[in-house]
Amino acid sequence: MKEQFVVRSHSRANRQRCLSTNFGFWILDFGLKERFGSCLDSEGRNKSKILATLRPPTANVNLKSPSPVPSVSGSIQNRQSKIQNRLTSSSPCQSRLQVWKMVVGAAIATSISSSVLLPAASAQTARLAVVRSLDNEGHWSGIRTRLQSSGVDYCVVDFAQVNRASDLGNTQLLFLPNVELVKPAQAAALQDWMRQGGRVIVSGPTGTLSQTDVRNRLRSLLGAYWGFAMTKPATLEPLSTLDPTWTQQAGLGGTVRGGVVIPTGLNSTTAAVWSQDENPPAIVTTQQTTFFGWRWGVDASAPVEVDSAWLRAALSRYDITPTPGTPTADKPEQSCVPSQASGEGLRSPLGGIAPTDPGDVVSPSPLPFNTRGPLTVAQVALMGQELENLIGRFESALLAANATSGRVGGAREEEKQGEQFISVSTTASASRALATAKKGLQNFREAAEQRDYNRAREQWLQARRMLWDNYPTNSKLAQPEIRAIWLDRGTIVRARSEQDLAKIFDQLAAAGFNTVFFETVNASYPIYPSRVAPEQNPLVRGWDPLAAAVKLAHERGMELHAWVWMFAAANRRHNAVLNQPTDYPGPVLSAHPDWAMRDKQGRLFDPNTKKAFFDPANPEVRSYLLALLDEIATRYQVDGIQLDYIRYPFQDPSANQINGYSRTAREQFKELTGVDPIQISPRNQTLWQQWTDFRIRQIDSFVATASQRLRTQRPNLILSAAVFALPRPERLQRLQQNWEDWAMRGELDLMVPMTYALDANGLQSLAQPLLTQESLNSALILPGIRLLNLPDMVAVDQIQLLRDLPSGGFALFAVENLNANLRSIFNRTQGRGLGATGEPIPYRQPFPAAVARYEALQQEWSFMLTNHQILILEPALSEWRKQGDAVLSALNQLAAEPSVQNLAAAKASVSSFRAQFPKWMQQQAQQYPYQVRVWDNRLATIERLLRYGERMSGRAGNQQRR
Repeated sequence: MKEQFVVRSHSRANRQRCLSTNFGFWILDFGLKERFGSCLDSEGRNKSKILATLRPPTANVNLKSPSPVPSVSGSIQNRQSKIQNRLTSSSPCQSRLQVWKMVVGAAIATSISSSVLLPAASAQTARLAVVRSLDNEGHWSGIRTRLQSSGVDYCVVDFAQVNRASDLGNTQLLFLPNVELVKPAQAAALQDWMRQGGRVIVSGPTGTLSQTDVRNRLRSLLGAYWGFAMTKPATLEPLSTLDPTWTQQAGLGGTVRGGVVIPTGLNSTTAAVWSQDENPPAIVTTQQTTFFGWRWGVDASAPVEVDSAWLRAALSRYDITPTPGTPTADKPEQSCVPSQASGEGLRSPLGGIAPTDPGDVVSPSPLPFNTRGPLTVAQVALMGQELENLIGRFESALLAANATSGRVGGAREEEKQGEQFISVSTTASASRALATAKKGLQNFREAAEQRDYNRAREQWLQARRMLWDNYPTNSKLAQPEIRAIWLDRGTIVRARSEQDLAKIFDQLAAAGFNTVFFETVNASYPIYPSRVAPEQNPLVRGWDPLAAAVKLAHERGMELHAWVWMFAAANRRHNAVLNQPTDYPGPVLSAHPDWAMRDKQGRLFDPNTKKAFFDPANPEVRSYLLALLDEIATRYQVDGIQLDYIRYPFQDPSANQINGYSRTAREQFKELTGVDPIQISPRNQTLWQQWTDFRIRQIDSFVATASQRLRTQRPNLILSAAVFALPRPERLQRLQQNWEDWAMRGELDLMVPMTYALDANGLQSLAQPLLTQESLNSALILPGIRLLNLPDMVAVDQIQLLRDLPSGGFALFAVENLNANLRSIFNRTQGRGLGATGEPIPYRQPFPAAVARYEALQQEWSFMLTNHQILILEPALSEWRKQGDAVLSALNQLAAEPSVQNLAAAKASVSSFRAQFPKWMQQQAQQYPYQVRVWDNRLATIERLLRYGERMSGRAGNQQRR
């Protein structure tokens, strides 16, 4: 291997590029010449700085007692001694340049052969630090057995005593087996430790119980996160093509019960997959991390042999070679940090609310292809379709920007005071990027056909980057739509006063949001001083955030909807924030333990979600929750109420993870069927379906009752629910959430499916089936986007996707992840300066919203006609224009004078126009297929608004007759 010299400045990017090469190299720290001036502080510290530059970055050399190495033109050891003597004998600041020359000379002399430092030498003295916490305390016996079986020399870190990097010990490799709760100080310590070169192995749902900002940080540090648990065991399949040096070892196969690990960066590599549909990632690695997708050390998850084999394989990535032998069960475990061996034991985790670190943003999703080697036909098709869709969304956004800016031929016609227009240079840049990306797509497909896979990848990546870097975000992109955002409890608590909360509402209003889902009840704690609930959230005592939020929203022309946790009664994560015991059931279940739901094993807290639930079958629970909703609706002028956790906990009947076995529910079901449901097995299909239907009815009947009561008190209240986008059969079995029926019966006005995805393709696969479902065509569907770990342009792209689908808007989760840059983009693309004030909100004014959306559609057609981009010939062109004008006239008439007759006329006009639209656009679709689909989707949205308005009008008529 040829040696190379690299001069290191303080550029991390420079170092990463060096580390990614296949050359051996030595680091010559350019900052040493200046930093030698600090030798007055600590002689030992300076020695470490100098000697650290004389070894490859992967070597683990003990500076206090370096191992002997072969002599090549004089040994490294002699040169190190000379430097040490020079530093010892000289005055601290004497002849810095002379010392610098000595360092460089020593490095040059030692670069003759790569054999002067052997990784094996350091491997023999390397140790592994293993974190012990409350989360893995119950499994420590199994963890210890596997560590000893692996033959690794390890020490133990008490995680409860970690507050800084030094608390993690002096080893270079840290193992966190199944640590679900990481405090902010612990995450900061881990980050500092890794910045110093430390490497990490983690397993299981790492950090899932942590605060949001901590989860953000961990995902960035680890390059992956625990996505979700799988419903059944699967076989591990190592991807030997990626890194055969460690994934081809013996014993790595086996059946394991685990979860899917989601990569979060372009440098994240999938090292093993699960042998099931689509082969989801099971192990993900980065240069510094290895993430196992199962609970390591737990017998129910994986056998000892499989766990031990994978640990040995991971250790080999870091040049650590264990010596397996007979486990020494009687050998006492050593503490990595002497101060932690005080016998205090594990301490309870302390909660706290820390601000989100804006630097912890990571890339969203794994690339849909292997990074080397051939591409399969399926991969080429997937990559081509993904790039083609991105080009379509980019082009659609550019058209909207140009059309709403009054631009013709790519040049501005006039300036309008108070409005922001896309600049000529920006438009030209976006147009050039679009043309380059289209050519890149063509080049990608040609290279793939020629089996030049490296060039194909390069063309694909370059085209995507070109589009991301030039996405049109300097002009209005929004249509009249629902722009909602969840305002979370943590952000409310951090506000601490109405004045601080006002700043948040100012930002949301400027960014064009018209609907705020305000977290009002969380884990049985209301955010306001309640007369129904036993205790207000203690972190907001002394003021009423709900009253302030209603006032602030209305002053800014926004709607405020109370977001209420229904059947989720307690949350271990919230307990940590409040410094409560981990299993504290919350203030309501503490007073009424018989209100709690139990699983089949009698447990209160769900082992996966760490939440406890109310029993929906208990009449007292239902009365309490209805009284809470009544209080919110009557004491506060909220514009709507959103039901969250309106379901049972997640369940997996195939794994005997089933919920709903309270005494009340069992008695009710036994009275109906003569059978205690706890005795029913999923194998008995008839009885099992009866038990499932019984639980579905509990949720259904509660929604119906709540809807009727709230609308009697407040007829104009908008009712919504945050729901899961799982396929309906699976959702009914696992959650008992039957939300399609609530929508079809008109019990709720707005359904908000949590269609959270890491890229636009994933979002489309979740949202499009719901938006095109015929049975839901009179309900408003508002897909959700989760901002956590989404780069800003990916979030913008996902919003553009929803604007291109038959959707009336979007909801963003949550304010705590809305950074300043994204707010700035929203200010320009949908903000108040662009006419958002006064725009009709579709759920509140469906008929005026239909007019405004159709006018936006006509703006795009007018722009393309002016630029000679509409490919319709006469006489079809005249007929298209004539019928288009008729649609606008009918919609305007309906908005001005809502009536049965005008509604029928508007529906007929839109339906007729849409039926002929494919014929008119036949030639257009050949050149602009994506945009023609978008236009048809927008016509479908207008039809949905008319049907929704018809239902709302009918409900208003029924209220008047009463």
